[in-house]
Amino acid sequence: MSSTLQTLDRGLLALEIVSEHKEGITIAGLAEQLGVHRAIAYRIVTTLEAHALLTRTPEGPVRLGAGITLLASRFEPQLHAVAQPLLKTLAKATRATAFLSIAQGEECVVTLVAEPDEGMLRVSYRVGSRHPLTRGAAGIAILAGRAPQDDDSPEVRQARAEGYSLTRGQLQRGAVGVASPIAAARLRAGIEACVGVVAMDDLDTERAIREVKASARQLAELTGQ
Repeated sequence: MSSTLQTLDRGLLALEIVSEHKEGITIAGLAEQLGVHRAIAYRIVTTLEAHALLTRTPEGPVRLGAGITLLASRFEPQLHAVAQPLLKTLAKATRATAFLSIAQGEECVVTLVAEPDEGMLRVSYRVGSRHPLTRGAAGIAILAGRAPQDDDSPEVRQARAEGYSLTRGQLQRGAVGVASPIAAARLRAGIEACVGVVAMDDLDTERAIREVKASARQLAELTGQ
């Protein structure tokens, strides 16, 4: 017998479904994806709306509410606390700069960095650095963690299939980046994140891919994904 609460489970699933629809989703559409009657979907939406986790526009579509941002702001420091030692281990194992990046709008933002104690010429990749999601290993990895879209680039589709992205010279000449989406999905607090490394051309990419994917899996487990 399942130990989960069905109503709570449906509410969380509703949040996940809504998060995957940039333009919002109707209650009828949500009910269909949840596999429930429209009246049940309406009650779920109304309850989540009361907690500012969902909102309905005048036109009707349901979107994520401002409460998600508050949860994300509280979750991010916890994510950093868990990620910091993992990034240090990753930087040491790959002898490259290890990082944690998240999505902010249409940009990828570096929120945590760990440098190797020795080794390769380091790449300038600092906390606060940002670039379009469509460029760089981190951005592509985050896009790969989303549900498939018709307009996904070949790079995103390949990263989704392989569990990691590998780019060369997209953000800095001579730089090689490897990144993997955390849990290949949106974190429960509404944060989309990835872990990765970046170095110059002499990066051992096979080892980097192996270590980055392992770190992403471990971080997902430690954050309850």
